[in-house]
Amino acid sequence: MAKSIKKKSKGAEEKKALTAKQFIERLKAHQSDAELKKIQRYFKSGKGDYGEGDQFMGVKMGVLFSLAKEFAGMPVTEIEKLLSNPIHEIRAGAVSIMDKESRDKKTTPERRKEFFDLYMRRHDRINSWDLVDLGCLHMTGCHLYDRSHSILYKMARSRNLWERRTAILSTCNFIRQGDYTDTFKIAEILVNDDEELVQKATGWMLRFAGGKDDKALGKFLDKYAATMPRTMLRYSIENFGKKEQEYYRSMKNQQEKLES
Repeated sequence: MAKSIKKKSKGAEEKKALTAKQFIERLKAHQSDAELKKIQRYFKSGKGDYGEGDQFMGVKMGVLFSLAKEFAGMPVTEIEKLLSNPIHEIRAGAVSIMDKESRDKKTTPERRKEFFDLYMRRHDRINSWDLVDLGCLHMTGCHLYDRSHSILYKMARSRNLWERRTAILSTCNFIRQGDYTDTFKIAEILVNDDEELVQKATGWMLRFAGGKDDKALGKFLDKYAATMPRTMLRYSIENFGKKEQEYYRSMKNQQEKLES
C-alpha cells in the first residue's frame, strides 16, 4: 500500500513538473524546412483560414498530437503559456493537450472545467478553424453537457466568426449523447451566416444530428433549405439519398430564381 501511494505521488509530481518550455523545446526538435515551405505555399494560395499575424514553425500535426499525449497532466498555467504563444503549432499543442485529456474517462470534472474556463477566457487566441475544432468537438461539449448551455447562444450571436463556429461545434458532444436540441436551435441562429467556415460547421453538425434523427433534420430543411447558404445546405444533406438531395437543392434553386 505504501509503495502504491508513493508511486502515485511521484507520478503527480512528474506531471506538475511538465512545462511550456519543455513542450516548445520538444516541438522545435521536429521542425522541418520542407514542412514550413508546404505550409507557406498553402497560405500563399489563399486557402489558409487563419488569423492575421500567425507564425508557423513547420511541424506536422501528427507529430504535434503525439507530443500532446506525452504532456497530459501539464498544469493549466503552463498550458496558458503555450496558448499565448504567437506560433500556431504551439497554440495547437495547447489545445490538443486539453482535447486529449478531455477525451480520457479518467479526467476529473474539475480538470475539464479548468480546460473549459481557459479556452473561453483566452478565446482571443483561438483564431483558426483547426483550433476551434480541436477545442470543441469534445472538450467544450464534455464540460457543458449537464450544465447551462447559455454561453453557446451568446457566442452564436457574436461578431467573431470563431466564436460562432465554437457555438455550433460545441454541440457535437451533445449529439453523441443523443441530444440535438441545441444543435437545431443554434443552427437557426446561424442559418443565414455570411462566413463560409461557419456555414460549413453548421451544415456538418446538422448532418451529424440527422444521422441520429433524419426526420428532425428533414423538418429543419423543409423550413430553411430554400434560404440557407448553398454551402451549408450541401454539407447538411450529404448523407441523404439522391432523391432527397435533389429535392432540397430544387427548393434552393426555385428560391434563387424568385430572387433573381
